[in-house]
Amino acid sequence: MVRTPLTPEERERGERLGRLLRAARDGRSMSEVAAAAGLSAETLRKIETGRAPTPAFFTVAALASVLGLSLDEVAGHCTPLAA
Repeated sequence: MVRTPLTPEERERGERLGRLLRAARDGRSMSEVAAAAGLSAETLRKIETGRAPTPAFFTVAALASVLGLSLDEVAGHCTPLAA
């Protein structure tokens, strides 16, 4: 299966998501948050650094739950601002 290259907008959205998750961790370790969400620390690291800019919905939902974020907050933070 060949993956379609990501658009610049998709990359930017992934970077915004990563920044939001890092900020929401608020001092908690990456390993602690990842384990609580049922992920590996490497998966969380890839999401936070933008190397995995399009994580699965259930991955984002699990992280949001662990970090006390609503999905509305996540979506709002990751949606580009109108020009």
